[in-house]
Amino acid sequence: MTPTTPLLWQTATLERVVPQTARVSSFFFRLSQPFRHVAGQHVDVRLTAPDGYVAQRGYSIGSGPESEPGVIELCIEELEGGEVSPFFHEVAKPGDEIELRGPLGGHFIWTEPMGGPVLLIAGGSGVVPLMAMARHRAALGSQVPMALLYSARVWDELIFREELLQLHGARNGFDLVLTLTRDAEKREGARGRRIDSAMVMEAIDQFPEPPKLVYLCGSNAFVAAASDAVIAAGIAETAIRTERYGG
Repeated sequence: MTPTTPLLWQTATLERVVPQTARVSSFFFRLSQPFRHVAGQHVDVRLTAPDGYVAQRGYSIGSGPESEPGVIELCIEELEGGEVSPFFHEVAKPGDEIELRGPLGGHFIWTEPMGGPVLLIAGGSGVVPLMAMARHRAALGSQVPMALLYSARVWDELIFREELLQLHGARNGFDLVLTLTRDAEKREGARGRRIDSAMVMEAIDQFPEPPKLVYLCGSNAFVAAASDAVIAAGIAETAIRTERYGG
């Protein structure tokens, strides 16, 4: 077996910040050593304090492979008590440099030749790598059927909301099903409960055949519950790929 060359750390410069929700923003970084990623991959980010203390976290790449060359989008949620996310939200500004390495990950990825239908299921900020897949499909003008079942607490916490609604409105084989678990106000087109097997069936109702691939991303608890709902809907466990974060 041929040993693989380890990915090296490189410098990336923050070019701009785009707020997504009250606690989530997209940070666009220009790489000093550009790479081409696959939808679903992530990078490691490393911050070093003046006293030498190092904090490191992994963040999914939200931009599709066809996005601006040499620039990647990391969508970061500010977490109370976090070591890395507060820096980006409270300190970082355009022109700042950070260290990162990647792209990383070879299992939780999607390319058009992998085919479909494809079911994406996201909880909260777990939508980020799945957004890269949806953007990849859109950039290619792909006809692979794809649906995103996206759960958030309230309407204003739906990351990429307007872009997702536009992708859904194009009616070209991408379908969006939204569900809000804590929003008291009724939203047109949005469900008001946690993901269950009936909702999974609704998400894949327009597919010509059962999904070939299912991608689940969110917290540990969310992925566990969503996996159960997918299996209860009759989808083979072998079709499921998961990525988890947090506790």
